[in-house]
Amino acid sequence: MNNATKILVVDDDDSGREALTLLLSSEGYDVSSAATGQNALDMIKKHQYQVVVSDLFLPDISGLDILQYVQKKSHLSEVIVVTGHASAQTAVRAMKDGAFDYITKPIDFDELKIVVVKALEKQKLLTENIYLRKQLQGRFEFSNIIGSSPAMNLVFERMRRIVKTESAVLITGESGTGKELVAKALHYNGSRKERSFVAVNCSAIPDALLESELFGHVRGAFTGAIKDKPGKFETANHGTIFLDEIGTIPLHLQSKLLRVLQEQEIERIGSNKPVRLNVRIISATNANLEYMVQQGEFREDLYYRLNVIPLHLPPLRERQQDIIFLSTYFVKKQCHLMARPVCAISKQALEFLEQYSWPGNVRELENLIERMVVLTDADIITIDDVPSKIRDHKLTVKRTAINMSREGLDLVETVSEIERTLISQALQSAGGVKAKAAALLGINRTTLVEKIKRLKL
Repeated sequence: MNNATKILVVDDDDSGREALTLLLSSEGYDVSSAATGQNALDMIKKHQYQVVVSDLFLPDISGLDILQYVQKKSHLSEVIVVTGHASAQTAVRAMKDGAFDYITKPIDFDELKIVVVKALEKQKLLTENIYLRKQLQGRFEFSNIIGSSPAMNLVFERMRRIVKTESAVLITGESGTGKELVAKALHYNGSRKERSFVAVNCSAIPDALLESELFGHVRGAFTGAIKDKPGKFETANHGTIFLDEIGTIPLHLQSKLLRVLQEQEIERIGSNKPVRLNVRIISATNANLEYMVQQGEFREDLYYRLNVIPLHLPPLRERQQDIIFLSTYFVKKQCHLMARPVCAISKQALEFLEQYSWPGNVRELENLIERMVVLTDADIITIDDVPSKIRDHKLTVKRTAINMSREGLDLVETVSEIERTLISQALQSAGGVKAKAAALLGINRTTLVEKIKRLKL
């Protein structure tokens, strides 16, 4: 046992108090004792006890009063109450007020030891959760989202305005732009930061399982439902749920999700008992939900419920001046993770990175930097460390002088040649995916398809 663990025993019966003190001391705990409630309060004011074992019935103030005081002073102290009256009413009252557990007299010492261990295990989990939350709050501060371009400054300004609200937020942007990072920043800087943040990748869960994952089920609801299971919404209660790739939710579940947003309650599969919720909704998509609404693939009423506050994350190619900052940051981050001296990246290498179109956005850049740091033995990343596809690529068409002769030129053919070159480069950057290529060119996919046919690419 940990000798630093402090336990306070409160009991007006001298023999009982001494017996408990000896028992817990023999287990390696640092045990103090108090004969009255007031004496216990004085000791709690001066010292931090991990566990307080208190009789409910004391000559001056009750064990419930001690429990209430401990609850106010420290959420990291657990109280175990002892009563000589095996009254269900007394036990329930103590548990409702926040007692970890109760034990009836005569005390079973083995039972007490087990309860103390469980109380300490719960306390350890709470301590770890608090530590992790502080770490997460630091990790997801706005300052840790890198960017100084005008496009990102607009994002930061919008985030600052909405971080304290409870309104639903719809984050849009291409894959790899950092939608989940922004969602976490909104949560961990908002009023619900002490509560749960639950992320659900809707596209990664089969349609047949998605309803159960979101809303939960009761035992026997379907084959394989061997026990009750809360859904993600219940897990996120009083916190935030992040629904990533919201556009992939099938239509029959969209109507159920709409009801959850409207009524703030869910029903587990197989149950008709509603469960009240208080959850903030942040959703994200790389799809054009407005277009999906027009095509009948997404409910219009659900779209407006989710899109109370829109937040668009620009692709990396539209914030080119951030590439140097991001690259430098990722190099330092990877060197720190690998416990190696901080290396640098050459100016020439950065120039090539700036010219690339980054169809995979920030995620692609971070993965590339990690690869280069791993594979280089030098203290500086040079052009030779940059992959050939990036060295050979140029985001913009090299301008060539177009001299009009006295005979003139064929304008249509010249413009077609420029289009052909730009579309070819966009398709190359997008790996042949027409939707991404169209986004790179700032046109609709249907327009791109028509141009490809016309230009016979």
